[in-house]
Amino acid sequence: MSDVRLETGAKAPAFTLPNQDEKAISLASLAGKKVIVYFYPAAATPGCTKEACDFEESLNVFTAAGYAVLGVSPDKPAKLAKFVEDQALHFDLLSDEDLSVHKTYGAFGLKKLYGREYEGVLRSTFVLDEKGVVVLGLYNVKATGHVEMLKKQLGL
Repeated sequence: MSDVRLETGAKAPAFTLPNQDEKAISLASLAGKKVIVYFYPAAATPGCTKEACDFEESLNVFTAAGYAVLGVSPDKPAKLAKFVEDQALHFDLLSDEDLSVHKTYGAFGLKKLYGREYEGVLRSTFVLDEKGVVVLGLYNVKATGHVEMLKKQLGL
């Protein structure tokens, strides 16, 4: 289990992961850009679809404010490609099959559901500045309403 928590002001851990087209995307390649990295449990599930569609609906607002949006899940690139196509998404979804990036960001750990405890992906979002420093780290967010809350917190 991960007890890692990224605090505001921390340098975001570097990563390079394959996107839905199996193209390697690195955090370093986005240096100089503000980045929103959100972690979600599984593509094409109701909550994750809602969250991805909310990011898509607000993508123009985020890009106009200088943000790139990246979604990260344990899904294989082929599943992500189908999800991107099915939902007409215009941002990269990254595959972290071994959960290594989830763990370095503290987005994997103990969850509770109906009184049962288990390890899993913690729906989390991180806002990074142009230097890759964490401006905002949100853990255990709800899929519904999360993007609207994020826009308010960022003054967008």
